[in-house]
Formats: sequence, structure tokens, C-alpha cells
Amino acid sequence: MKKLLYVLVAVLFVFLSAPAFADDAALKFSMREGSNASAHKHNEEGISHYNQGHYDVALKHFAMASSIDSGVGESHYNEALCLDKLGRHGDATNHFYAARKHANGNQAILSSEILNSHAPMKREGS
Repeated sequence: MKKLLYVLVAVLFVFLSAPAFADDAALKFSMREGSNASAHKHNEEGISHYNQGHYDVALKHFAMASSIDSGVGESHYNEALCLDKLGRHGDATNHFYAARKHANGNQAILSSEILNSHAPMKREGS
């Protein structure tokens, strides 16, 4: 009976916590004029690893993408997501601010709950 209670509590926890992580999808960025193909490739590779839960590998690709083309908000956003998953919240906050700065109107970034909890609009330049 006690084991059944533990299983039910675990199942309940999984279902209740799922909405909290629903907003954490890594973002693609379109190849627009002036976009760097290498940055785009690293971002796509990072998304693949992120979706598999390989956050450390994904982080390397997103970091490379944002260093190649620092003006792409999606790369900073994705890098911040990985940093958050790896418990590096201070670094994640800095990249969430950069993501907002370079969002170019992308509502997936601007209205992200995780971004707004890490990087509220109070900070100068955000």
C-alpha cells in the first residue's frame, strides 16, 4: 500500500510539473539576409541535442552560435535555457537579457515566462 502511494505521488508530481516546463522549447532562427550560416547550423545542432536532453552538448553549440553571430536573440535564449537546466542561473540570466535585447520582436522570446522570471524588465538596457 505504501509503494502504491509513492507511485501515485510521483505520477501526480510529473503531471503537475509538466506545464512549468512547457515554455522551455529551444528556438530556431530563420536565415534572413545577413544571417550567418555557421551560426544557424550550430543553433540547429544545439536544438537537436537539447531535445534529447544533452544540455551540456547543446550548450556548446548554442554558445558557438551566439559567439559567431551575437545579434541573434534565439541563440542567446537557447544558451540561457541550457545554462538554466545545468543550474548556472547567473549565466542564464545574462543570456536571457541578451536574448531580449536581440529578440527583434520575437514574441516567443519576449513573452517567455522563464526569461521574464530570470531577467525582469527592471535592469537597465533590458
